[in-house]
Amino acid sequence: QVQLVESGGGLVQPGGSLTLSCTASGSIFAIHAMGWYRQAPGKERELVATFNSGGATNYADSVRGRFTISRINAGNTVYLQMNKLKPEDTAVYYCNAYVTAQSRQHDAYWGQGTQVTVSS
Repeated sequence: QVQLVESGGGLVQPGGSLTLSCTASGSIFAIHAMGWYRQAPGKERELVATFNSGGATNYADSVRGRFTISRINAGNTVYLQMNKLKPEDTAVYYCNAYVTAQSRQHDAYWGQGTQVTVSS
């Protein structure tokens, strides 16, 4: 079993900053990709920023230059530094990881989500 635990969401004023973190734990053999998605009310879940299996990053156009994804702990922990936040960044942010478990089964896992609200 693999768990993704997120933290760091909250309420922030426009122009402010927040940092989200996500740590993967459990029966992990390898993490191939890891990153962040978000879902605003009435909208589909969308990619925000991810690392692929080669370590390259990918950002949504709407956040490029404002958000930075990073990772530590042999890739088990990822951060999302969010600067210059806008009201349209308001959403539930989900951590996602594509994992090979110790059983050698491959699966995509999701965290429980953390709310980010940008409002004055």
